[in-house]
Amino acid sequence: MFAHFLPSSTREIQDGAAIALLQCIQRRVVQVPVRESTTAIATAYAHYSPDSSTPVPGTIPILLLHGFDSSLLEFRRLLPLLAHRHETWAIDLLGSGFTEYIATLAVNPQTIRQHLLSVVKAWIGRPVILVGASLGGAVAIDFALHYPSWVISLVLMDSVGFSGSFPVGQFLPSPLIELGANWLYFRKHAALAAASALPILDVSLLDALRCSLLHQEMPGWKDAIASFTRSGGYANLSDRITQVTHPTLILWGKSDDVFGTADATRFEQAIAGSQLVWVEGAGHVPHFDQPQVVADHLLSFAQQIER
Repeated sequence: MFAHFLPSSTREIQDGAAIALLQCIQRRVVQVPVRESTTAIATAYAHYSPDSSTPVPGTIPILLLHGFDSSLLEFRRLLPLLAHRHETWAIDLLGSGFTEYIATLAVNPQTIRQHLLSVVKAWIGRPVILVGASLGGAVAIDFALHYPSWVISLVLMDSVGFSGSFPVGQFLPSPLIELGANWLYFRKHAALAAASALPILDVSLLDALRCSLLHQEMPGWKDAIASFTRSGGYANLSDRITQVTHPTLILWGKSDDVFGTADATRFEQAIAGSQLVWVEGAGHVPHFDQPQVVADHLLSFAQQIER
């Protein structure tokens, strides 16, 4: 049974890892302080632990943060590989995935950060290893700089920070922002239509495309994208990356065709004592392309931190 808040197109997905994660996704209300009041936000998450109830003694919980226009489904291959050892969480960020969109609440770095803090405090209750992929990496860095006591260490995978932000968005007129959101929607659906029309169906490709666009069927998806775009995103993050003091592992796809590879070295140079590991045979999403390799490096890093 899939959760009632998931789109009906969920039933078209055949990939076993995706189905297993979709069946684990829950949504729970978290109270988020906003200015002088609180806002209740139904937040989507998946929670795995070795015995499904308590963490392994001495281990640090892992929290996974997805990329832009994505959802926690992007971790479907990685999550099971971490959960045999660590209590592992994946959440959908404010304005993303299957988390409820609140029309009266702007989606920007400040509200994303406050929402994340509320989740960590209320549900996990102790500091975490914060793992961010692409835009999730920028969220992780920003969170660690503002709330350092809630973070033990950082893992950045092909992270936004030096590249990948869109500062000009805050200056664009609304019709142009809406056009951009429509393009995000169209390009994935066009790719799915093209893949479906191939003489020989590639089921794995179809499932990957379906998973990547599933969250776009959620109410308010386009409005949330527009709200975040208008905020300028994490345009001011690059000057603060050198302030990161947490132990940091940088995992970077050797064949990243979105950001390229230069930023990996920039992160390594900017964050004192960080470790850079190149992931062979991986593009911009190494945790999808090479999940076992990523899991091995992440778990080894966690063991170093726990000693």
